[in-house]
Amino acid sequence: MTFQAYLDTIKEKTGKTSADFKILAKEKGLVKHGEIVAWLKSDYGLGHGHANAMTQVILHSDKPKVGVDEKIDKHFAGTKAGWCTTYDNLMETLEKFGTDVKVAPTSTYISIVRENKKFAILQVTAKRLDIGIKHKDMPTEGRYEAAGSWNAMVTHRVRIDDPSQIDDELISWLQQAYNNA
Repeated sequence: MTFQAYLDTIKEKTGKTSADFKILAKEKGLVKHGEIVAWLKSDYGLGHGHANAMTQVILHSDKPKVGVDEKIDKHFAGTKAGWCTTYDNLMETLEKFGTDVKVAPTSTYISIVRENKKFAILQVTAKRLDIGIKHKDMPTEGRYEAAGSWNAMVTHRVRIDDPSQIDDELISWLQQAYNNA
């Protein structure tokens, strides 16, 4: 689910826009992330992900907009720059799945979506590129481990510490996740 899809779902559920919630939070004197999330969950029945998305809008909507490319560049800053070529090559491969493959970067990872449905994520560290895959029907075995508490938005995690590990098997898993999205 993309960020905008979260906001659209919230509006459908509550009838309120992000501007409405921003005004209400200000009226209540809510300024901290945790207290806003708790309020949205308790008063409006939002799930954690939806409450968190709305909180981001409430707290940060006045800040200058950062483009997708700038957001992606932040993931490859400093000691993580060595993964940039690997990312570019992987995205070139994933874009061959269909014209509907898009990226939606957050501050902690890059979502890969098909028609607003997340099918994979990428998280970059100095030593590793972690690939999260959303594929409920696949068993966990070998390097295809359960995502667990690493990221609840996907079902599996593959840790890549060498670009050569992005092989046909991994691309096949990503293709299956894309097909299911």
